[in-house]
Amino acid sequence: MNKRAYNFNAGPAALPLKVLERAQAEFVDFRGTGMSIMEMSHRGAVYESVHNEAQERLLRLLGNPKGYKVLFLQGGASTQFAMIPMNFLKQGTVGSYVMTGSWADKALKEAKLFGETSIAASSKEDQYMRIPDLDHLELPDRTAYLHITSNETIEGVQFQKYPETGQVPLIADMSSDIFCRVTDVNKFGMIYAGAQKNLGPSGVTVVIAKEDKLAEQVENIPTMFRYSTFLKNNSLYNTPPSFSVYMVNEVLRWIEEEGGLTAMEQMNREKAALLYDGIDQSGGFYRGCAEPRDRSLMNITFRLASEELEKLFVKESEKEGFIGLKGHRSVGGLRASTYNAVPYESCKALADFMDVFQKQHG
Repeated sequence: MNKRAYNFNAGPAALPLKVLERAQAEFVDFRGTGMSIMEMSHRGAVYESVHNEAQERLLRLLGNPKGYKVLFLQGGASTQFAMIPMNFLKQGTVGSYVMTGSWADKALKEAKLFGETSIAASSKEDQYMRIPDLDHLELPDRTAYLHITSNETIEGVQFQKYPETGQVPLIADMSSDIFCRVTDVNKFGMIYAGAQKNLGPSGVTVVIAKEDKLAEQVENIPTMFRYSTFLKNNSLYNTPPSFSVYMVNEVLRWIEEEGGLTAMEQMNREKAALLYDGIDQSGGFYRGCAEPRDRSLMNITFRLASEELEKLFVKESEKEGFIGLKGHRSVGGLRASTYNAVPYESCKALADFMDVFQKQHG
């Protein structure tokens, strides 16, 4: 095999090489069945065992919290932006949102279509380059839930601690930082994540939530948009994205083999430190975008002195095998997404490239 790219794509993103090789070995003949898992009925015992194993492994990595269930859904986080208010924002209640960036903004816009909303805290006035103050949240008495986006991929900010919400359920979009560090799931009523960054390929969305929350009956929305539908049917009400679920199971197996979430967090902090140190020690040649105390472990955003120099950085980096370093089109700049599967060696190679680029163009 030719040398693999240094993959810093924001999503779909890098997958562990070991997982890809296992999938390759099982692709045509899965566990001696004479079929690929993509060819199997989702009602069959072979697929269902993989499906259940993925749910069990996911909860095991979180310490087997009591009262929580795992759903495998479709439509990405963008569909969850609508499903959450559909199911939980009942008449007379308020959906509260912490505004931290582009994805929080999209979640709020969807909720406004279904009911009353409020902004509990916001850093919009600072272009979302920090996490707002969480000690003085403005939560109406009728708040049904508080929604946060734990990591903003575009702006490069991440919650370093989670808000205390008392009896108000805390719901988190963790699409871009789930399992990047140790997390106490008991703080949350619900966590959801598109798989295509830290859990597997695109196609499946993971929901981890308190069972009683998922069981709430909402009769005036379509069957496919009720969490209770998928809870009752073990996420097998309709055909699931079976290959994506299989891949999630393999990624979770890899995380276990690597030492679990404690090991993931240590590795991610070391990778991020390589790049942030290079930015901070560049004498202003590289400028980090996010407030240092709120910097993301997963999406490292930075700028150069001009857009022309940033374009040259991307062009020169691509020649050296680096992929995905151009910032999001809405904000420009540069971005390195260092998800779990991005190896330390790739981050070291990028840090070295940044040093050489500065010496050539500084």
